[in-house]
Amino acid sequence: MWKTGRRRATTSEPAADNHPDEDADDPADDAERGPLRRCIITRERLPKEAMIRCVIGPDRAVVPDLAARLPGRGIWLSARGDVLDTARVQGKLAGHFARAARGPVRMPPDLLAVLQAGLARRFGDTLGLARRAGQAVAGFQKAREWLRAGRVGLIVQAADGSKDERARLLGHHGTGNDAVPVVTPLDAAALGALFGRDHVVHVAVAPGRLAEALRTEAARLAGLMMPAGRPGGTKQKDIRRPDGSAADQANGRADG
Repeated sequence: MWKTGRRRATTSEPAADNHPDEDADDPADDAERGPLRRCIITRERLPKEAMIRCVIGPDRAVVPDLAARLPGRGIWLSARGDVLDTARVQGKLAGHFARAARGPVRMPPDLLAVLQAGLARRFGDTLGLARRAGQAVAGFQKAREWLRAGRVGLIVQAADGSKDERARLLGHHGTGNDAVPVVTPLDAAALGALFGRDHVVHVAVAPGRLAEALRTEAARLAGLMMPAGRPGGTKQKDIRRPDGSAADQANGRADG
């Protein structure tokens, strides 16, 4: 049996206001084939890399499957915090899951926070793997050397770092058709913990599979940090470190 957290989960029956077109069986969803998945809330079909998969455990609990590997029929959500939070506030989130699962489900009371923390850990784990594989370096000087040598597929910068320092590092690499992609999912303390330092602001990652995986996880996390009522925005203050502790939000931390 999968563990679903310490809090008591809530149970929901399928909502009574079902719409036939929303509840119709979808063979593509059942088979989980192809590049697109349907969000159970918005009914949009999106690339699976931009979505969150969940499954229903043996005890009917909703289990996030961030790696999309658990057995069972997948239930897919848009990786958007505003969508999930709006459905929760309206009291419809459990009903969406119950309809998709074709029966009652046990919902974690803090699904959005669980997903945010889980993706932050996944990002940290992947970046740690890149460091151990020699595919990531930390610090302004090393990152700039890799940029000049054309060895960078992704720049990871601290969410609470100085914007001026970010721009100074990137220089002409941050503009034009050949601009190096930049993500800012974690704060300087969280990045530092991955490199054995107190704080890290700049990280360069070599091109390849790990850099692409980091981009995907950073995009999903940014989407989940989008607060309700502010489409396109991000909300950094609730991001957790890879170890699950609360992230600091000090500004202007330098990493040498």
